[in-house]
Amino acid sequence: MDDSIPTVLIVDDVPENLRILKDVISSLDCQLLVANSGERALELLERTRPCLVLLDVMMGGIDGFETCRRIRTLPNGKDLPVIFVTALADEISRGFDAGGHDYIGKPFRVEEVRARVSHQLERFQLLNELKALTISLEDKVRERTADLNLVNRNLRKEVNERRYMQDRLKYLAQHDFVTQLYNRDALDERVSLLISTVQSNQTTQVPYFVLIDVNEFRLINDSCGCIAGDELLHQMAALISGLIDPKNDFGARLSGDKFAIVLRDGGVPAVESFFRAFHLLLEEFVFIWDERQFRMSVTQVAIPITEDMVSFEQVVMLADEVCYSSKKAGIYSRIIRNAQDLAYEEHRGNLNWGLRIIDGLEKDLFEVHFQQVCSLVQQAPKKKIEILVRLRDEASGQLIYPNDFIRAAERFGIISKIDRWVIQHTMAELSERAELWNDVEQVALNVSALSVRQADFSDFILELLEKYQLDGRKFCFEVTETEALNNFTDTRRFMSKLHEQGCSIALDDFGTGFSSFAYLMDLPFDLIKIDGMFIKDMHVNDIHFGMVDSIVKLAKMMNKPVVAEFVENQAIVDQLTSLGVEWGQGYHFHKPEKL
Repeated sequence: MDDSIPTVLIVDDVPENLRILKDVISSLDCQLLVANSGERALELLERTRPCLVLLDVMMGGIDGFETCRRIRTLPNGKDLPVIFVTALADEISRGFDAGGHDYIGKPFRVEEVRARVSHQLERFQLLNELKALTISLEDKVRERTADLNLVNRNLRKEVNERRYMQDRLKYLAQHDFVTQLYNRDALDERVSLLISTVQSNQTTQVPYFVLIDVNEFRLINDSCGCIAGDELLHQMAALISGLIDPKNDFGARLSGDKFAIVLRDGGVPAVESFFRAFHLLLEEFVFIWDERQFRMSVTQVAIPITEDMVSFEQVVMLADEVCYSSKKAGIYSRIIRNAQDLAYEEHRGNLNWGLRIIDGLEKDLFEVHFQQVCSLVQQAPKKKIEILVRLRDEASGQLIYPNDFIRAAERFGIISKIDRWVIQHTMAELSERAELWNDVEQVALNVSALSVRQADFSDFILELLEKYQLDGRKFCFEVTETEALNNFTDTRRFMSKLHEQGCSIALDDFGTGFSSFAYLMDLPFDLIKIDGMFIKDMHVNDIHFGMVDSIVKLAKMMNKPVVAEFVENQAIVDQLTSLGVEWGQGYHFHKPEKL
């Protein structure tokens, strides 16, 4: 390969993704290498020196995060730019933690891919030029000491060039290339410093963190293309920049369609003044693209940075949750005026669930409960059970049910930690209680979409089966129908690996994806679990009865047994029996209890 032309290494285990990325990048002045696994990529890096790596997150073998961590241990991998390729917004922060420099979302947008690749290639080239110039400077100092006048003249020129490149690299590292505002890393540094100032009582006024969410961004980005979306962000950034005082305030692009402004001085009046001025600008602002005009609106919220806050992530999480709840309530401009109001909002809106869940995992406040699944057609000699998770409130000792914390766990990307905790503790408990293990015919465990999408999750389950010497044929893992169809490839891989050890797979909440039955023939599931929303009132709701009847007929055509949830009375039992449903689960048979 020509060393004068930059080389890009593309790593993806899906041939179609490799083809698309190669086609997109081929127009740039660079050479391409491809690898279909993380292991293959590491082998190539030992004998080649690419300038950039495009790295898929979800791959067989080692995933993208582990591959990135290993790249950083290679002699030529410490400063090598890595752009993660992912379809999940929740995985972006994990990519940066693993050492990534940037990310590209799926499905691919040609302009976005080229812009991000060009940005990282320029940054890498400048960094290499800086290193080469530094070495050159050192050599020239040693070689030209005899002619000091000439050396000084040349050195001044080269030092100026070096300073320019250092300033350019610093700018690229701290600024968003689309909006030219500061980026998330720079915002993190500024907010963390401000938190320290607040905690040490070195400020007389309460600083405010303002979050701005562009409401129409997704509409424009999806309908007009990512170039239009980038131009909208650029114009919105210009509006924001014109309103803030660069000496005291700090504006940044947080992520996607979200901007953040830190108002250091002025308190609530400063926030109110900013909101009024921004509102007036938006009333006059019109975004024009392809001769179409778009009126824009935003959701803007402001929270005080208080002495109780300990990290940038906590500030962003609180602001994001206030923004989310405000938008849901139809409130598009909101100021939390003091720490007491913020604490109230945190309690009312469950804004602290992320931290409570982490504490629950660390302090073993979660509990494993179970509910029996009863046969509707015959007296079963052994019982089936479904494992349920509960969280014990540390202060009151009361049980907290999943409806209160699962959404937060999904939103903060920690639902998989709960899945792993539940599965490990269930298997450990069953291995220690031989009488319970022998009395149970099947143990059902729910797994989330995030867990199914993790390449090592099925291996985690199989390793636990081996560790605790448990028969996989007694376990049934429940995946929701909607998630199974939305993530077809990941779900099929997950199901197939567990089937190899005899485990069963159930499609949970069946009926919510009623229009996608055609895909079900290609999924290797073993039984169907009808969504409880259709069961709980089917004895008084003809439409829901009809839905259940249709699902049961479909299941019988596919030769799959059916489990009905939310069975609350005998009238429901009688109707399910008449339809031929084999299994029922609900308070009519058994109230959940601790395992």
